[in-house]
Amino acid sequence: MPDLGQAEAAPQSVFDTRDSYWWEGGQKVKAGEEFTPRSLNTPLDKLTRNQGGKRSRTRTDRKRGRYIQARPAHGKTNDLAFDATLRAAAPLQAQRGEQRKTARVAFAVKPEDFQRKVRVRKAANLILFVVDASWSMAVAERMSATKGAIMSLLTDAYQRRDRVGLIVFQKNQSRLILPPTNSVLLAQKAMADIPVGGKTPLSAGLTMSYKILAQEKRLHPDVMPLMILLTDGAGNVSMTDLPPQEEAYRAAELIRDEKIRSVVINMEHAAFDQGLARSLAEHLGCACLTLNELRAETLYRTVKEELDAG
Repeated sequence: MPDLGQAEAAPQSVFDTRDSYWWEGGQKVKAGEEFTPRSLNTPLDKLTRNQGGKRSRTRTDRKRGRYIQARPAHGKTNDLAFDATLRAAAPLQAQRGEQRKTARVAFAVKPEDFQRKVRVRKAANLILFVVDASWSMAVAERMSATKGAIMSLLTDAYQRRDRVGLIVFQKNQSRLILPPTNSVLLAQKAMADIPVGGKTPLSAGLTMSYKILAQEKRLHPDVMPLMILLTDGAGNVSMTDLPPQEEAYRAAELIRDEKIRSVVINMEHAAFDQGLARSLAEHLGCACLTLNELRAETLYRTVKEELDAG
């Protein structure tokens, strides 16, 4: 099996000014309508993390953070919850009468009574949009809605230190148009002119997404990444000798195995839908949604619902 994780060079950002960047003949699309977004408040995550963030509540192994409850220590004696430990030992004092007399203590505590604090802190979200910019029906509307949603999300992320990124794939390659950022100014510059048209290098877009998100997880262990993939699922360009669809499915499985949350938004019209987007979602291990109204606010609401369900 080809190593798709190594099949492409380091991601290249929009700030590469070489003439080969833009595909000549592409149709440039302006950003869709922006709006004031509601706060993306996500529920308590079930994962235990070891560093702090800013947005979503998540459990942490560090001694900083709000103490919300206690659990049996199971041999871990750091960050003990003394109140919970005393409560656990209190009903057993009558049974420990001899021990208290021998040790000359009024209250006997054993290691099996130890309770450890459960703390929560805020963890930052990373929302990576991966957009099929190849030529297909409603592609201009797709790109316009995506731009509007990203700018709206960034308005909220600027204050809460979430980050948003954008990968676009078309013709024979994928491009990191917007590296993960919470800078509204950088986003405006990066998304000023993004053309659409050409073939569909689906596996290249997925492979770059895998690299970016895996790297972010290594650099920021507490980050909560979410990939939003907008495509019809019909890849027709390969990076290796594999057929385009098989190569795309293998790249999708790399993302799934990295335990990265994803959502596929099927942008094909119902009359022409061959089920390829849904099949891709199965390989990613995620939901496949269809947007009836392709507007920035609809896309924003889809992202919010997925984060809330996380």
